[in-house]
Amino acid sequence: MMNLNRRMLSQDEESPDDVEVSRADQDQINQFSTLHQKQTSLKEELETKQQEKEYLTDVTSELELADEDELVPYKIGDAFIHLPLLEVQAMLEASMAEIDKDIEAIETKLEDGRGEMNKLKVGLYAKFGKAINLEV
Repeated sequence: MMNLNRRMLSQDEESPDDVEVSRADQDQINQFSTLHQKQTSLKEELETKQQEKEYLTDVTSELELADEDELVPYKIGDAFIHLPLLEVQAMLEASMAEIDKDIEAIETKLEDGRGEMNKLKVGLYAKFGKAINLEV
């Protein structure tokens, strides 16, 4: 388990110069908060997509054991349709490619968000020092 050492900041550490928070500073803090929320949402979406990919990989592996002449139930919406094995395998490959593309797009968004958050951190820590906590 993580041991988080939390303590109260001393008066000197809290606000060394009593820095005034301008409207621009508040906008940057709000932007950082919004980016953090988006990052959390994107991480959850990424986990979901990775889990879907894992499921599809498992199904693809299972279908390799099936006979080529067999009709395989394939779920479309709420219904199962019996389709030839080769057609199902092609549909699964297409789904995997789409999920891979989605995962790559999410990872790009996460990386862009991290970069933007780091830029905001640098500016805000430069102005406020220890008086602000932007660690997530």
